[in-house]
Amino acid sequence: MTATSSSSALPQGQHPEGVGETRTRWFTFGDQADPFVFRTGETLSSVTLAYEQYGELNEKRDNAILLFHALSGSQHAAGYNPAIEGVGNLWTEEMHTGWWDAFIGPGRALDTNRYCILCVNYIGGCYGSSGPVSIHPDTGKPFGREFPTVMIGDIVDSQMRLLDHLGIQTLHAVVGGSLGGLCAVNLAVQYPDRVQTVIPIASGAAVSILQRITNYEQICAIEEDKHFNGGHYYEGPRPDRGLALARMISHKTFVSLEMLELRARQEVIRPEEDKDKWYWLSHPVESYLRNQGLKFVKRFDANTYLRIMDAWQRFDLLKETGKATLAEVFDACRDQRYLIFSIDSDVCFHPELQDEQCHALRKAGVTFHHITVHSEKGHDSFLLEPDLFVPHLDYALNKG
Repeated sequence: MTATSSSSALPQGQHPEGVGETRTRWFTFGDQADPFVFRTGETLSSVTLAYEQYGELNEKRDNAILLFHALSGSQHAAGYNPAIEGVGNLWTEEMHTGWWDAFIGPGRALDTNRYCILCVNYIGGCYGSSGPVSIHPDTGKPFGREFPTVMIGDIVDSQMRLLDHLGIQTLHAVVGGSLGGLCAVNLAVQYPDRVQTVIPIASGAAVSILQRITNYEQICAIEEDKHFNGGHYYEGPRPDRGLALARMISHKTFVSLEMLELRARQEVIRPEEDKDKWYWLSHPVESYLRNQGLKFVKRFDANTYLRIMDAWQRFDLLKETGKATLAEVFDACRDQRYLIFSIDSDVCFHPELQDEQCHALRKAGVTFHHITVHSEKGHDSFLLEPDLFVPHLDYALNKG
């Protein structure tokens, strides 16, 4: 099936009212006697997760939808949240409106009149969950590189603790775009009895070689910054140049080349900090990418970027489950239903990755629908073009 659009917004007059002003909540678990154990064997005696909730749990607590954010996303998926305690300057103005605001609310695809939607900042994150910027109890300083290695399974396991705390035994659905789709699939495979509908968007079930290369380039960009200092930079200059370069490397995979050209201003803006470089920007698209990098470093932490990037690199369903093929992995998911989205212009998670996932689901006898979205906006279409996704999400969640 396909979906095509020439605009990035729902038709005028078809925007149900959103969730309004929201707030972040915190859930803390673990102690010295019962620490959280990471997949590497490392432990934390106390873990805090920052999350937001839209809508209310019903009496049976079976109407919850867990939403996983993308690599540099946050728990703030919908509504307006102008400040989060403890996040400081990282909570810039561009973060104030939820990253999936057009999808969540009364009467929207993720309908808060019917469902309780939960979105959690990943363990290892920098928006309120325990991560490298958190204070180490033994030193009184940020963990930095001492924060445990994070894997996708750790992200999922920690969020299952929250579901247990809330009394949610079975999710109505789990939804995730991009890296969030990897988390959604990991949950479905590791906890098959705890979710009914699985919706990975522009994602996959394995890490491609091209992704590994692109991710490694970003890792190198940060680690080679002269201010990185092995991850111990919180008391001095931050590795902003390295993190900005990492963002530029990744951004060209998020947006199609056509969109890059359209978004670039018809002028070359040379940052003051580049005045001593031998190469001055000579094309508007260079200015655009440079600006994206400079904006990003204001709202994100380099150590967090490395931790989550490492989780992406280590994603391996075969190793985690001990199975020989993806079809065997998905054998446990026969009672689930999948809605898989591809974006035809996606060069971050190429459509071939979703094709491979669908092939494995078919061999395993799992019910699924595969929607190909035709968009000029590339990977970020799932963030920018709700009209292409909402009808299919609505059907899968409410009528399917």
